Amino acid sequence: MTMPEQPAAARAEDGTVYAIISAIAVCHMLNDLMQSLIPAIYPLLKENLALSFSQIGLIGFVFQGLASILQPLVGLYTDRRPLPYALASAMGFTLVGLVMLAHASSFPVVLVSVALIGIGSSIFHPESSRIARLAAGMRPGFAQSVFQVGGNAGSAMGPLAAAFIVLPKGQSSIEWIAGVALVGMAILTLVGRWFVREGARRARVKRARASTDAALPPGQVVLAISVLIALMFSKFVYLVSFSSYYTFYLIAQFGVSVGQAQVLLFVFLASFAVGTIIGGPIGDRIGRKRVIWLSILGVFPLSVILPHLGLEATVLVSGLAGMIMASAFPAIVVYAQDLMPQNTGSVAGLFFGLAFGMGALGAAALGGVADIKGIVYVYQLCAWLPLIGVLAVFLPNLRATG
Repeated sequence: MTMPEQPAAARAEDGTVYAIISAIAVCHMLNDLMQSLIPAIYPLLKENLALSFSQIGLIGFVFQGLASILQPLVGLYTDRRPLPYALASAMGFTLVGLVMLAHASSFPVVLVSVALIGIGSSIFHPESSRIARLAAGMRPGFAQSVFQVGGNAGSAMGPLAAAFIVLPKGQSSIEWIAGVALVGMAILTLVGRWFVREGARRARVKRARASTDAALPPGQVVLAISVLIALMFSKFVYLVSFSSYYTFYLIAQFGVSVGQAQVLLFVFLASFAVGTIIGGPIGDRIGRKRVIWLSILGVFPLSVILPHLGLEATVLVSGLAGMIMASAFPAIVVYAQDLMPQNTGSVAGLFFGLAFGMGALGAAALGGVADIKGIVYVYQLCAWLPLIGVLAVFLPNLRATG
């Protein structure tokens, strides 16, 4: 009697649950909206609490550092002991952190506040990526892209919330943004119920399927993961040159106003969001290794000519480069999960943690380069980073999995 049930379970497990993927993407938007509020209100905190630039740097270090270090550990734990309502609790940490930040009157309280928000992020990203993978069925690239584009949208909305709500109304108005966390907690409680009802069964079927698949030799897995980390370095250091310094480059190179530079930065971020949403589905169709190869190395011709172009061409080429490179991250995460199908949460935690950490370290390093050599030199230097994409030749070909 058990033999006919296994194929039926596998067929049910292969279906794509669009409602759960959409819910996760919406909550990723809410989560990253709240988190991106932190750097956006640095000027307000500096003025209100008379902070030094070193203290501002420490705020970012505590937030980014906790989010980077804890994410792989959270993913490793939930792979072995799933916690259906971990995502709702993650929003709870962020809620408490934002309420504390709204009323923080001293630097230590600010550090505790951003630490709680960082803990919320460290729980949310690996666990939500794992749930998205479970709901994806045979479309894991699509699910990862939808999930990540939600985060991109939230990151873009955070500065707008700061500009139109927090800065005019004052630090205490951060509480209004904290209300977003309550919406997220309600949605994620429903996601937790879905996991109890269906997700846990899907996880068991996936583990059983993974245990019967032919696994790559450990040495080959280690090599592939190492190559992916190198590609992540190329991607996120080049990306942070835009997210942190593109406006300064446009002002220095072309003499545009601050407002114009912000609009052109939005154009780049919009192009990046488009690349994120198309990268996963394309990987589902043509293979993730091809997408990884093309999305990193394919940027090199654009990055090399970028520092030598006029304003209009710079906007066009930077947008195209951002769109191409953005398609890599969904493919990288899903490819790494295919390498280690028994550890999808810890793999997501590792790569999201690396994204946080590399972005923070890259921004600091490029800032030092800009102080010494000038902002234009930063783009001349970063132009060579996509060449690291040649390492993709060492990635093994994998059978597409759900």
